[in-house]
Amino acid sequence: MLCGSAAAQDRDAEKLAPYYPTPLTIVQKMLELGGLKPGEKMFDLGSGDGRIVIMAAQKFGADATGIEMVDDLYHQSMEKIRKLGLEKTARVIHGDIFKQDYSPADMITVYLLPSSNDKIRPLLEKQLRKGTRVVSHDFPFRDWKPEKEITIDDDGEGRSHTLYLYRR
Repeated sequence: MLCGSAAAQDRDAEKLAPYYPTPLTIVQKMLELGGLKPGEKMFDLGSGDGRIVIMAAQKFGADATGIEMVDDLYHQSMEKIRKLGLEKTARVIHGDIFKQDYSPADMITVYLLPSSNDKIRPLLEKQLRKGTRVVSHDFPFRDWKPEKEITIDDDGEGRSHTLYLYRR
């Protein structure tokens, strides 16, 4: 059983998006679509088990930061980062995606519900500098025109996905 504050955090996180891990094939496509380069700063909003952060640091050489509110997912991702020895280039902040500074970002990845994209959009519009890329998995940002949209018909598990690339 969760203690009071952890239970409240988990309920808040549920409102943004249920935890549903992105297949690794799609993680790679998201990072490729965003054109992530070595040394760039990227943020994954609602980073779950850390798979996007880890791949961004490990395979793409990025300086990757995840934001995760759910206790268990935060601890799980930090343990994976430690085991892989990626502490210098990968990290997860245990906190609220609405209370972070994304101004240093070169790229942002999100897999949130449409209503959550609507809620985070004003903060991103305010903080992101010109040229920052945003890659959204399955759900577009309302009122933003994607620079590119791709559909992956089969992720290897029989599901299709749509990825949206935006540039601020």
